[in-house]
Amino acid sequence: MIQNNKLDKSFGPIGAIAGITLFLVGIILLLFSLSGLFLILLGAFVGFTSTSTMIDMDKKRVRLSNDLFGIIKTGRWINIEPTMKIGIEQSNRTWRAYSRGSQSVDITNKDFRLILYDENNKQIVQLKKDKSFDSLKVKLELLSKHFGIRMI
Repeated sequence: MIQNNKLDKSFGPIGAIAGITLFLVGIILLLFSLSGLFLILLGAFVGFTSTSTMIDMDKKRVRLSNDLFGIIKTGRWINIEPTMKIGIEQSNRTWRAYSRGSQSVDITNKDFRLILYDENNKQIVQLKKDKSFDSLKVKLELLSKHFGIRMI
């Protein structure tokens, strides 16, 4: 069984909104000329590209994937080894954009992330994100038992 956990938009929330806007304008412009095709491709790439993690429970492996245009998955599989560890970290990400009047717009996302570490406690891949620490702790214990790895 493969679980797919969506993590973040590659260009942030502001980039996703701008990309979707370009995509929609490109569709409207395509009715009048073929130059709208360029805006559709650019908008789809910026607006829909995201990152996700796939967890293969049966084969004990994970894959961090960049989902280009929201559908083309890239990335390589990493086999889970008994020396690896799993833990939870709090994530505070801030996205900043500037308007034409030099005003900054900040969007802050605070959440918790389930992280896979190697034997030297170096981060390998983010497995899952959630707003609640308690629900992620349940997932941490489940994955630790299933893969036979230690918790941090």
